[in-house]
Amino acid sequence: MTHTSLTKAILIALFCLLASSSIGQRLVGLQTTLQTIADKYPQTTIGFSAVDLHSGEIFSINGDKRLPMQSVYKFHLALAVLNQVDQGKLSLDQMILIRKGDLLPNTHSPLRDKYPNGDVEIPLSDLLSFTVGQSDNNGCDILFRLIGGPKKVNTYIHKLGMNQVAIVATEEEMHRDDKIQFTNWTTPNAAIKLLASFYKKRILSKKTQEFLCKVMTASPSGPNKIKGKLPAGTPVAHKTGYSGANKEGLTAASNDIGIVTLPNGKHFAVAAFISMTKLEEKSIDSIIAELTQAVWNEFNKS
Repeated sequence: MTHTSLTKAILIALFCLLASSSIGQRLVGLQTTLQTIADKYPQTTIGFSAVDLHSGEIFSINGDKRLPMQSVYKFHLALAVLNQVDQGKLSLDQMILIRKGDLLPNTHSPLRDKYPNGDVEIPLSDLLSFTVGQSDNNGCDILFRLIGGPKKVNTYIHKLGMNQVAIVATEEEMHRDDKIQFTNWTTPNAAIKLLASFYKKRILSKKTQEFLCKVMTASPSGPNKIKGKLPAGTPVAHKTGYSGANKEGLTAASNDIGIVTLPNGKHFAVAAFISMTKLEEKSIDSIIAELTQAVWNEFNKS
């Protein structure tokens, strides 16, 4: 090896070492910050994962813990429905009959509020917007029936390589028995893995991907969760989930997963699952917002 070649090899090795050291410091620094935030709430189960969608760096707290999804699984359902659109089995503009019997009372349903008497047809695109964008529970179960039930969605998600996920019960079933919500679970790491695959356009066609991104970005749900401490106007394509508190004041699940756009045009994904807590909703949302803000502050440096 010539002197010039040797010098070049040394410089390349030094650069790689410095880059590795920088990445290592970033990993340790952000991981420590996230853990410090979580440690402030010892009586609350916190599952949180974040991934830089360009470098692939992952940071997590209880990233492999199985936690109830609640309405987060409407994102998984939408992927399964839109996959059938891509296959030509369904169409975004096909009309779906909404029957009076589909519109169950005592559940969150902007769809029912708009069409209280049912017996109307709306485009599949609108039904997806109600279900994902506004977290409509009746819309969710109509979509489950449309494609063959939770088992079909579960099988589809597993075929994507996301095995640490279980989709078993409908919204109606969860509302009948609080314990059933725990059968619909994911790990935070599985959630960001799915978001990353979606972001990298490995799941849907360009048309259906753009449609779902638009619906999730326009969603008014959970304004104080992922978006709570981010700069106003930050684009976040996300899906929330919330169990509400039971008679004892215990909240089984308050969640938000999504893809955040940085000012430089880069992106990161986060998945926050807060479980089994007696904190009030405002405090729970603040935890999610604080964790996300910490990720934002670190990723926005690069």
